[in-house]
Amino acid sequence: MGRLEQKYNIDVVFEDNHLIIINKKPGQIAQGDKTGDRPLDEILKAYLKEKYEKPGNVYLGLIHRLDRPTSGGLVFGKTDKATSRLSKMFQSREVKKTYWAVVDHRPPQTEGTLEHFLIKNQEKNKSSVTKPSNKNGKKAILHYKHLSSIDKYHLLEITLETGRHHQIRAQLSKIGCHIKGDVKYGFKRGNQDQSIHLHARYIEFIHPVKKDNMRFEFAVPEDVVWKAFL
Repeated sequence: MGRLEQKYNIDVVFEDNHLIIINKKPGQIAQGDKTGDRPLDEILKAYLKEKYEKPGNVYLGLIHRLDRPTSGGLVFGKTDKATSRLSKMFQSREVKKTYWAVVDHRPPQTEGTLEHFLIKNQEKNKSSVTKPSNKNGKKAILHYKHLSSIDKYHLLEITLETGRHHQIRAQLSKIGCHIKGDVKYGFKRGNQDQSIHLHARYIEFIHPVKKDNMRFEFAVPEDVVWKAFL
């Protein structure tokens, strides 16, 4: 990690003229919220302004989000064109995102598909499974695979077919697989740093301008449980 990255507390995994991709740390927020904490889009603008000694404002496009307690790959656009194209690719599910989750119970099968209807409670900032007949419910589909187990924890790899609010957290909780540290969705106690053991591990897409195949792997946080699985 370079001096400038250390100064801004960011982990830049890739950067070109069109994109900047970081490994988000747990607790960092992608965009401003009611907490008033400084978001990553502001931090990255300041980083790019200093790195390239830009006199004016720096453009940065937020393409997708990760929950605050979650870690892993986060992509930003450095031009309007790249942001617009990649945003459309995310919406049309042309971007493949793979997550790792540490849970308290092993799912019934080694691999499987979960399909639920989710409804979001705006006040509580939480999603829950509802009946398919609920007109406000949105279909949520994910695929999981059990990778390994240690003592009392199990590592799952998850790929999303839909991108619903708190989807992985809500769907895994529904089948009794609570993510370590995720008190909001049923885990018994929080992690000391308020993180949860959910990590955006891989991301794959076609470069929005150069059309190259892009695939990135994001290191898990420095943590004894994550390390035990590695």
